[in-house]
Amino acid sequence: MIYMDNAATTWPKPPEVIRAVTGCMENYGANPGRSGHKMAVQAGQILLYTREMLCQLFHVPDPFRIIFTYNCTDSLNLAIKGSVLPGDHVITTSMEHNAAARPLKELEKHGLELTIVQAGPDGSLDPDDIKKAIKANTRLIVTTHASNVTGTILPIEDIGKIARSHGIPYLIDAAQTAGVLPIDLSELPVDLMAFPGHKGLLGPQGTGGLYIHPEIKLRAVREGGTGSQSESVFQPDILPDKYESGTMNTPGIAGLGAGVRQLLKEGQSKILSHENRLGKLFLEALSHIKKIKIYGPSDISKRTGIISVNIENKDSSEVANLLDERYNIAVRGGLHCAPLAHNTIGTFRQGTVRFSYGVFNRLDEVKSCIRALEEISRD
Repeated sequence: MIYMDNAATTWPKPPEVIRAVTGCMENYGANPGRSGHKMAVQAGQILLYTREMLCQLFHVPDPFRIIFTYNCTDSLNLAIKGSVLPGDHVITTSMEHNAAARPLKELEKHGLELTIVQAGPDGSLDPDDIKKAIKANTRLIVTTHASNVTGTILPIEDIGKIARSHGIPYLIDAAQTAGVLPIDLSELPVDLMAFPGHKGLLGPQGTGGLYIHPEIKLRAVREGGTGSQSESVFQPDILPDKYESGTMNTPGIAGLGAGVRQLLKEGQSKILSHENRLGKLFLEALSHIKKIKIYGPSDISKRTGIISVNIENKDSSEVANLLDERYNIAVRGGLHCAPLAHNTIGTFRQGTVRFSYGVFNRLDEVKSCIRALEEISRD
């Protein structure tokens, strides 16, 4: 199998990640923070270790500003619903995944005012359009860091500067960029960052996180047991406990820590250089196949490891099935849980065939994908 669906989840997982997950379950699979025995202490230590690994990767000085969640969607729900109230105004973009769009649209039913800033047909966004949308009651700006449909990288630094100049918190969805692009939260004007553990960070599914800037206070959207302040029936106000009710996915978080450690060991610049080589070959070759339309920027430096295409009017899901059944190539066809983005690039009815390559893909696999598309385009 040639796996080209890394935008959904990275596969295969590094052996170190698998060993960390099974090691936790076999050796110290107790509940962190709930007891004082050795196994519970060791479980608590692995949570702290993983926070510290993430802090090293994202340049965050305080590990307790990293909140563990179950996935990026969970993080976005916490960040959005913990930030705004009915009557508040939120700005977002037409390139958002449903992980951000659906919580916002649900809150709109209950009095939230929402502006969706239109992106260009290649997924690009002019920061000035964000600035023009700001109102007196704007309380949050939410944008993806990079599109899960076109791979287009949004100008988050410029948007963040606009947000800071107006005193508005800025939330980014780093589902496609955490672990893929360098992210320095000590320098970027970003107040909240939602990220998954199972994509670019190489960890298991069921893991994710939310970075919260020291000046940001969110309302908790879930209350319950935290192992701290057990004498009180009220939710603790300390971080990370305020946002981490219930039992953590300790084996998954152990695997996430191992994944981030591998990233740091390998070096992000080396990984990014490898993925850019794959993408450059992909884009160059596909541009010479007449029946294929490529979506997103032509400049590889302006996109992540995602290439969405269509073959004339062929149904994207049918093409994806052909690639799977005939060529043993795993891709994703359809709308990718991002109807706003597909409306933006003009593919809402057809969808796209999305190839998303990653750190473990090879040049020969990209060449096989190119040959398969060329053959299908001749059918």
